[in-house]
Amino acid sequence: MFRFSIGIFFAIMVNTLCLGQSNMTMCVFGDSYVRNHRCPISETWHAKASRQLGLHYLNFGINGNCIGYDRASEGYGKAMIDRVEELPDSVAVILLIAGHNDAAMIAEHNDYSVERFSNSLNNLLKKIVKRYPDAAIGYVTPWNVNRIYFEEVISEIRRVCKSNGIPVLDASKCLIDVNNPEFRKKYFQGENDTAHLNDKGHNLLIEWGKEFISNIMKDKGFILKD
Repeated sequence: MFRFSIGIFFAIMVNTLCLGQSNMTMCVFGDSYVRNHRCPISETWHAKASRQLGLHYLNFGINGNCIGYDRASEGYGKAMIDRVEELPDSVAVILLIAGHNDAAMIAEHNDYSVERFSNSLNNLLKKIVKRYPDAAIGYVTPWNVNRIYFEEVISEIRRVCKSNGIPVLDASKCLIDVNNPEFRKKYFQGENDTAHLNDKGHNLLIEWGKEFISNIMKDKGFILKD
């Protein structure tokens, strides 16, 4: 009788977790790769992946935002290291997507550097991990834009995330051919845009993103519906 009761309890718990998947929240935190520039947030690959995985989706993207450089006076928000408190108290998944604007700020401003970016990212990840010890946390890099400091920023993202135990989805190695003008005409929000995908461009990444989100959730013990 005792064994039977334990079995029933376990089955109920598993079913509850599976059914409760729709109540799990994924928070996406970052820059215009998150906010989607001038297009609807609902068109982003992460919003679509979230819907397909049955997750409640929250978008904390700000166009022009940086990891460690405060651009509030320009209308692009405080640095992400100072925005952590804006996030909800409880989430199942956190995706951080940023770095594009940091590379640009390093190139344009003498008071920002690769070292300062790295230190800011390290502090941000430690804050996130401390605040959300049970959440599945992942980082998505910028595209491989052929401009100064992108290579260094992406390299530091990989290094700093690894040192903090954060899985990285390396968008610099995905199928987004950002430096190809013909590709940009078809899949970006403008032919000279090197940051913002259009609806068709986001659709290219849904399965890629879903696999990453599923894997980081499973690694944290979340039970996903088939």
